[in-house]
Amino acid sequence: MLAKMLVMMTGAAAHVVGRRVAARASVMTAATTSSPQHFLGASARRGGAVRMMALKTGIVGLPNVGKSTLFNALMEETQAQAANFPFCTIEPNVGIVGVPDPRLKVLADINSSVKTVPTTLSFVDIAGLVAGASKGEGLGNQFLANIRECDAIVHVVRCFEDDNIIHVDGSVNPTRDIEVISLELVLADLTQVERRLERVRKDVKAKKEGAADEAAVLEKLVPLLDEGKAARLADLSEDEWKEVQGLGLLSAKPVIYGANVADSDLAEGNAMVESVRQIAATEGASVVIVSAQVEAELVDLEDEERTTFLEELGVEKGETGLEKLIREVYSLLKLRTYFTSGETETKAWTIKSGMRAPQAAGVIHSDFEKGFIRAETVAYADLVEAGSHKAAKEAGNVRAEGKEYVVEEGDVLLFRFNV
Repeated sequence: MLAKMLVMMTGAAAHVVGRRVAARASVMTAATTSSPQHFLGASARRGGAVRMMALKTGIVGLPNVGKSTLFNALMEETQAQAANFPFCTIEPNVGIVGVPDPRLKVLADINSSVKTVPTTLSFVDIAGLVAGASKGEGLGNQFLANIRECDAIVHVVRCFEDDNIIHVDGSVNPTRDIEVISLELVLADLTQVERRLERVRKDVKAKKEGAADEAAVLEKLVPLLDEGKAARLADLSEDEWKEVQGLGLLSAKPVIYGANVADSDLAEGNAMVESVRQIAATEGASVVIVSAQVEAELVDLEDEERTTFLEELGVEKGETGLEKLIREVYSLLKLRTYFTSGETETKAWTIKSGMRAPQAAGVIHSDFEKGFIRAETVAYADLVEAGSHKAAKEAGNVRAEGKEYVVEEGDVLLFRFNV
């Protein structure tokens, strides 16, 4: 049976447009949000089906730096308990957020879609770490295990003074706080790498296949970690990283620093934010300024009120720190989104950068990949300019692509497959 699926790829955060697929070609569905701006787990609360990505981002930091408040704002509800004492989060809270993108609405308008579904990311609120976590302090072993399961880390750093909020070390010092968390991750990795190396060396002596290659990589990591440096700074090739991929090294995970500031510093930051930026620059990491308290207050505001409130704080275009954070994570994990769109819904699906057309189709359903024939492709800008897929085709902007085609940002794909 020949079936069609209109799919669109919109760069850092793209969106879906769907055509009706014949009876035997089923399409997996995701949750519907009340509007493109409500990019958090609203549909899950209403009982809708949510397609959860396998990739997870962990929110980490010292106790009382604003992690759970930030997580609550991400979820648009108080799923995590926020309290003024260490370890109020014991079990990790997991939630799904939508990736905001104004192009989703554009596509929905073109196809007069009844509903829109943004692509999603999964966030994990991990309890606060303290010095000694790598040795089990503050339930450290449990918390570190939660981080190990994540693909990326948002490291929340307190960049505001407030005598009413206890700091676990008695004073606010972003540089020291970052060093505490970073060192604990490195020490945990060092212990793990040394143990693994001890075992692999025995395998080398026994001439076990592949053991020498793994040992060589581990021997490169040990001195780096012993100096207190993160594993992600190691000069390893792609093949070498594959040798130690199974270890899930904590300090090898990509990091975004979330500088949590007072509302008055949301627009420009402050001296403490600058110190975070200096550290990030040495690591090749990025920094996003957020105000967890402001984000929490924004949850209950309508769109117009949100814009006005943010403008009063000097935030350009009314863009929140959380929106920037979500997009940064999306970029950090090298993700792309393609779309299906039609009268029923406009919907986004996430793929890894560099994925070819058949694999991209397989994200919707395995049958799409197995029976892939070709993809009719048109650039997002050309589709918008033409006003419809039919008009874009008449203008000569639609081309046929085969199995080797790598899906690009801004692509609109009409999949043809046989099942």
